[in-house]
Amino acid sequence: MLNRVILIGRLTRDPELRYTPAGVAVTQFTLAVDRPFTSQGGEREADFIPVVTWRQLAETCANYLRKGRLAAVEGRIQVRNYENNEGKRVYVTEVIADNVRFLESANREGGGGGGQPMREEPSYGGGGGRASNNNAARSNNQDPFSDDGKPIDISDDDLPF
Repeated sequence: MLNRVILIGRLTRDPELRYTPAGVAVTQFTLAVDRPFTSQGGEREADFIPVVTWRQLAETCANYLRKGRLAAVEGRIQVRNYENNEGKRVYVTEVIADNVRFLESANREGGGGGGQPMREEPSYGGGGGRASNNNAARSNNQDPFSDDGKPIDISDDDLPF
């Protein structure tokens, strides 16, 4: 049997952090995931998928994720049910996440895409024969191909093949 799901989407609101009576952290948020096609009217549609995280991951999500941020979620689908105040059985389908990746930085301005990764890549300094403006671009996490098609100065000895 296999029950795995991977989603990439934007949060529809800030995550809600709560604690169980035993003191275990649990966070809930909804991810808006675009469908890969457009409707007959040419409009893009999305699915709104509830996500639940537990323990340390719940606290991390509550601290760093916000409405509109792009995130990748990996986990399993779970269906639970309960009886509401009117005595009717209610079924809830949600993703129980065991891995969440923050795909945009916390200091991102505005609500659009194009953010930078949450974690920073190490900067090693030193040129190794590369132009200095390429190193500056990499240390700022910018597009390494932003040289407008200019040739990259790499010797044959640097190539792995």
